[in-house]
Amino acid sequence: MRPGPTALRLSAHQLDEMVAHCLRCYPEEGCGLLSGEASTGTVRAVHPMANAAASAGVYALDPREHLRVDLLAETAGSSIIGVFHSHTHTDPYPSPTDVRQAPDPGWHYVLVSLRHELVSTRSYRIVGGNISEEAMVVLGQ
Repeated sequence: MRPGPTALRLSAHQLDEMVAHCLRCYPEEGCGLLSGEASTGTVRAVHPMANAAASAGVYALDPREHLRVDLLAETAGSSIIGVFHSHTHTDPYPSPTDVRQAPDPGWHYVLVSLRHELVSTRSYRIVGGNISEEAMVVLGQ
């Protein structure tokens, strides 16, 4: 998939940070927020968070932690541009629950699948219940 207007741009270090957090949270789903530049889809920071649902099947962001990250991003001149979470036993594709809970049509939704020995990641946009995969442009460290 070629980069375009709906591509997520992040560093290899940021991708590694998301995957490492999800692996640490296993067997529960790991999750967190992404902050950066909404107009370009560029991630400036990864914000690992606790899964308030404490579940292997769903994730929930703590509202207070979400607010803290939102304020931190705003202070840095960024905004929340997406969320990431792991699927512990399924492929990296949004579940019906993920689609129902998608809070913002402008966000990037990154899924980290821990189903197989080799971790796989994908990014999506979810607008009005419609799922479309987008390119993930991984830049140097």
